[in-house]
Amino acid sequence: MLFKSLEFKNAYGQKVKIIEIPVLEEENTYRFMIQLRLEAFIANVYRSRTNRSVYSFREHLKKVLKWPVYEQIFKETVLKHNA
Repeated sequence: MLFKSLEFKNAYGQKVKIIEIPVLEEENTYRFMIQLRLEAFIANVYRSRTNRSVYSFREHLKKVLKWPVYEQIFKETVLKHNA
């Protein structure tokens, strides 16, 4: 799975980085849900006044999603015969 990161300054001028944002295919059924949750997460981080400079979107999803949905999004494909 591919991940991307996002870096910006929040409303208080602090540099903030959001890491582990999953890149999903166009036909993935969870793409729209992840996009909406990412927008809401970015809005919360933008208004946040904490001293944290790095946020993990994957950890946030682990807290807010049901476990079977989280597993479907972040499932690892097992290669046959360690190929």
